[in-house]
Amino acid sequence: MTLPSSGTISMNDVNVELGNSGTAQIGLNDAAVRSLFQVPSGQISLTDGYGKSNTFSLEYIVIAGGGSAGGSTGGGGGAGGYRSSISGESSGGGASAESALTITPGTAYTLTVGAGAATTPTQTAGSQGSSSTLASITSVGGGGGAGNSTGYVHLAGTSGGSGGGGVRFYFNTPAPPNGYAGTTGQGYNGGSGGVINNIVYPAGGGGGAGAVGGDSSNGYSGSGGDGVQSSVTGTATYRGGGGGGAAQSYGNPVGAGGAGGGGAGAVVVANGTPGTANTGGGGGGSYNYSGGTGGAGGSGVIILKVPSGHSASFSAGVTSSSATVGSNTVYTVTAAGASDTVTFS
Repeated sequence: MTLPSSGTISMNDVNVELGNSGTAQIGLNDAAVRSLFQVPSGQISLTDGYGKSNTFSLEYIVIAGGGSAGGSTGGGGGAGGYRSSISGESSGGGASAESALTITPGTAYTLTVGAGAATTPTQTAGSQGSSSTLASITSVGGGGGAGNSTGYVHLAGTSGGSGGGGVRFYFNTPAPPNGYAGTTGQGYNGGSGGVINNIVYPAGGGGGAGAVGGDSSNGYSGSGGDGVQSSVTGTATYRGGGGGGAAQSYGNPVGAGGAGGGGAGAVVVANGTPGTANTGGGGGGSYNYSGGTGGAGGSGVIILKVPSGHSASFSAGVTSSSATVGSNTVYTVTAAGASDTVTFS
């Protein structure tokens, strides 16, 4: 609720707004009352409470874990879903910033940072990354890149926050070459695989939060889609890049990782490059039937922009850091499990 905007305000009203019992002992000079009235020091009166509410708006970025790439002629892994409410910035998939969360101090909110999908063995398709959550906000894990097994058997990738990259084989024409779908408002589709001279099968790049994964072209593998840039921490930084697709031979360059933590694809026996930790980047694809592995996805991250006068505290399992940016405290959460919480004051 909100305190009256005119007329009489009682200390009972103030107690209720603060979540206390109406008869709890309270004084105008209490820190909680000064915070609610936004009068940190000096003279204070009940009329300072007109229209005040014991809630505030929290801006956030929630990025899920990236998908892993295919392990043989592998499509790049898709970036983890990217949701943002930072004013003046964007969410993934070309969407505008979302509405901020309305926070009630003293309430515990769930907090989970999604893991990136694990390294993909040879002759295996990539896997989807894990979701990240903040209260009612969920970002979807990045999609896995397509792959193949002995005999040119197509192994399908997956959709996700951003979609995994596709592959195609001339000897298996029913296999769809297309990349896989991203999630609306979180990320873009992966790129398509291709074929040249019936013998070279470059893979598509994984979708990024800020751009579609690259299609293979003229024997070249597709690059991972770029992520989204944010300056919430005080430094312009890309996150949520897709992984690059694999190449089949040294004459056909591999797909680069997308800006924002996407791993580069590999050629012949080399392993695909993993996505960068705490960016939600997708893993890079690998080509080989007997050696190279598809790159793992990078873990996700949650960033909280807490306005002046408020702070955040986390349960024991959370790993975080904080910095003052302008009049706000910005918390960067790099690890949190399903049972972890954040509480604001």
